[in-house]
Amino acid sequence: MTLRTTILIMSAFGVISDSILIAFYPQFFELRYGLTSSVHVGGYIAAISIAVMCMLPVWARVARRVETMHLLAYTQLAATAFCLLAIWAPTVEAYWVLTMLMFMTKASYLLMFPYLMRLEPADRHSVTIGLLSVVVHIGAIFGAAVGGMALQEFGPRFCVALMAAGDLVQFGLCTYLIRSGRVVRVLSEDAGERAAPAPRRTPEALSALLKLSLLMFLFDFSAYLVRPFFTVYWEARTGIAEQMLTGLVFAIPGIVALVALALRHRMASQPRWVDHTLLNLLLGAAGLALQASDSLWLIVLGRCLYGWALYQVIVKLEVTLFKVSTPPMYARDFGVTNFFQNLGVLLSSFSAGYLVDWVGVPASFAIAAAGMLLTAAIDRGWFGVDSRHRASAEACHA
Repeated sequence: MTLRTTILIMSAFGVISDSILIAFYPQFFELRYGLTSSVHVGGYIAAISIAVMCMLPVWARVARRVETMHLLAYTQLAATAFCLLAIWAPTVEAYWVLTMLMFMTKASYLLMFPYLMRLEPADRHSVTIGLLSVVVHIGAIFGAAVGGMALQEFGPRFCVALMAAGDLVQFGLCTYLIRSGRVVRVLSEDAGERAAPAPRRTPEALSALLKLSLLMFLFDFSAYLVRPFFTVYWEARTGIAEQMLTGLVFAIPGIVALVALALRHRMASQPRWVDHTLLNLLLGAAGLALQASDSLWLIVLGRCLYGWALYQVIVKLEVTLFKVSTPPMYARDFGVTNFFQNLGVLLSSFSAGYLVDWVGVPASFAIAAAGMLLTAAIDRGWFGVDSRHRASAEACHA
């Protein structure tokens, strides 16, 4: 296997491991520890975001001294150990401690993305990010389906064991790359250069990075506000308590992402409207609003529109990051934007628990849709993602 293919496979297993329980934490905590509090579930998912957003910048800094793949091998092995211990956690407090340590160590796998982008030529960034996005969606589909089936058939402990298996596979693939000599070293062999301070950003570059980070924060807050309780909402709305089916419905956005990628590759030159940021944010808002409906089919349609918008906007924002950054700064800038993304997920998770208790799940869809519209307004008036892409394309043409 090539380095690129192996990294994509590692990414898939990382996402699968994360997705096995992400849609089923309300059911998991009820089955395992008898807890039914929606605030507790929202707080737990928020704590995961805190763990990742705090540790990724730390791992990015460590990666300036240790080769990325060597770092990942150690951290994924540690994550496997913590996850295995969590299988037998006797209390919910012990489970929290062990799994938070697991997420803190496994957060390093996100460094694979800037590492891969540094190895890819600039004209392939869009294609590579599209592939990574689809890998993430495929992993989410598979993880949600397997997680629902495993929870229903084998119980909560088996789900945690599956998460540990995903981390162990990542460790094995890292070891394979290192021992086969396929790792591309990006650190200088010169000790003085390694110790040199990181290059400074210009004020314009810093301003662009912070504006982009704000957009990512708002988008992620809106996109993931309804995620923690969608499976419970779907089963209550439809009366269908089949958890494998619920997992597949939860994964509809991933299926739509696969369709979007297929269309992108089949079109020699896709129309500009396909990845138009404003249009896709409006479609995302419409999709979120439709999911508040009483109709099963309108909920499914809403999931489809939401999935299309999610794929297109995520790819566009990620490509924009690598347009406003430079290769030596990829890991650090990715850490900055990822911090804001996780902050958005963190606040959405905290808010979701309280919103569900206060106004119910349907109203939270409306609030999420309003967040999408706010993101569109700020981009249109303050940043201009599409204009930056057009300017870059014109410069390349010139």
